[in-house]
Amino acid sequence: MKASDLFVKALEAEGVEYIFGIPGEENLDLLESLRESPIKLILTRHEQGAGFMAATYGRLTGKVGVCLSTLGPGATNLVTPAAYAQLGAMPMLMITGQKPVKTSKQGRFQVIDVVDMMRPITKYTTQLVSGDRIPSAVREAFRLAHDERPGATHIELPEDIAAEDTSAYLLTPSVSRRPIAEYKAINRAVEMIETAKSPLLLIGAAANRKLTSKMLKELVSKTGIPYVTTQMGKGVLDERDDLFMGNTALSAGDFVHRVIDRADLIINVGHDVVEKPPFFMNNDGQQVIHINFEPAAVDPVYFPQLEVIGDIANTIWQMKEQIVASANWDFSFFFKAHNAYLTHKAESENDDRFPILPERFVRDIRRAMPDEGIVTLDNGVYKIWFARNYPAALPNTLLLDNALATMGAGLPSAMAAKLVYPDRPVISVCGDGGFMMNSQELETAVRLKLHIVVIILRDDAYGMIKWKQANMEFENYGLDYGNPDFVKYVESYGGKGWRIAAADELLPQVQKCLAEPGVHLIDVPVDYSLNDKTLNQTLRIRSASI
Repeated sequence: MKASDLFVKALEAEGVEYIFGIPGEENLDLLESLRESPIKLILTRHEQGAGFMAATYGRLTGKVGVCLSTLGPGATNLVTPAAYAQLGAMPMLMITGQKPVKTSKQGRFQVIDVVDMMRPITKYTTQLVSGDRIPSAVREAFRLAHDERPGATHIELPEDIAAEDTSAYLLTPSVSRRPIAEYKAINRAVEMIETAKSPLLLIGAAANRKLTSKMLKELVSKTGIPYVTTQMGKGVLDERDDLFMGNTALSAGDFVHRVIDRADLIINVGHDVVEKPPFFMNNDGQQVIHINFEPAAVDPVYFPQLEVIGDIANTIWQMKEQIVASANWDFSFFFKAHNAYLTHKAESENDDRFPILPERFVRDIRRAMPDEGIVTLDNGVYKIWFARNYPAALPNTLLLDNALATMGAGLPSAMAAKLVYPDRPVISVCGDGGFMMNSQELETAVRLKLHIVVIILRDDAYGMIKWKQANMEFENYGLDYGNPDFVKYVESYGGKGWRIAAADELLPQVQKCLAEPGVHLIDVPVDYSLNDKTLNQTLRIRSASI
């Protein structure tokens, strides 16, 4: 069998549905093998878009997303998506081409050491030097991409290896189960929770799985223990519930941090060190239980007193079966602090001024979206407002990146979400800076006949950095730019463009776009001028006064 045919059959055996990417001449044998395969090639306009789509596919499905590029510049364009998947724990395989490794007449033209380049930002990277190695290399790449902690893998397939014949046969995936936590650790965790005065659940990125969500819901229902979430833990439990105390969108100084500070025991479920610390431990501070697939990475602000290591869903189930709610638990201050947050939130999100305030914008997007609707965020200061003010009802319905926190991923992530869930409404919220980094993927979305709504929060500047600049009391410098006419821009690709001229126009326009098939783009001028005062001053003062 031709090696490239075997490679495609190996991908088929792993259940691959899509390959996102841009082929080059070094991939042509593989491309020809794909032509007769049920695997769908999603041709993108930039390798970054392909990588972000593959990573998001992995994030949403739990299966390995696959992307493809040629050698050299194609492969280097996958570096950011590789880091995005690796830090965000998203299972992904990158396939890159290469010049012939046995004999080549082109010297070092376009040749870099892609395998060594990928090594620090992947779980596994290898160059195939024989078609016979394809089955084991593909199986290992998928196994490692999927195993805890999930991440990025890479295989380089040189063009002469792709074209050779091989008699190798496919390997059957092994059956693997995650280890479960040791019963003594479970018993100790239950004892610590039952004897605490004010225990608090903190839900992080690794808990964002369907079964874990189900088990946590049963634990909270049985015990009544309140919970908070990190940015990447949003939606694991319904954030409209009375027991939800807030999201750690900021590092300190918000109402939710008063809740965290008052807890004497934090049950930290799925904490991932790639996220900014949701709280800071002190030697004489509260006790912490670390529940995760892996041991805690200890640092000066995180050194849990108990670690319960194993499958998270099983751990929570075991704890739920044993635990008895205590009559001595006191959550009164938690609710007092959260009610103060709700009061402040209502004040700001009802403001009608225009350009629109981010708080009002978040409120209207929440009203427009059903529970199962998916909002994908690019990276900008609006991410803080969504994390803080958008109550997610279900897992993976607010897709934000608080790991690599790269710009440019919002639009490709929405496209992948729509491919995975074609019947769910999907909105991509981007700043004008992040949107322009991969705006060319609008053509891909139109070509695929996707129904997505892209909303651009336009402030004609890199707003997140301007907020930090103001916070450091520096003069405004070096962060302002111009923009195209976004309505005409999306129309040039065959999409539909809209522009908001008043705050009360947003909600009906979003609802209209969600109801009408096609690629829609809404240009929304936004006012970030109050960010510094609100996030750095007002919140700290009002939360401290509780």
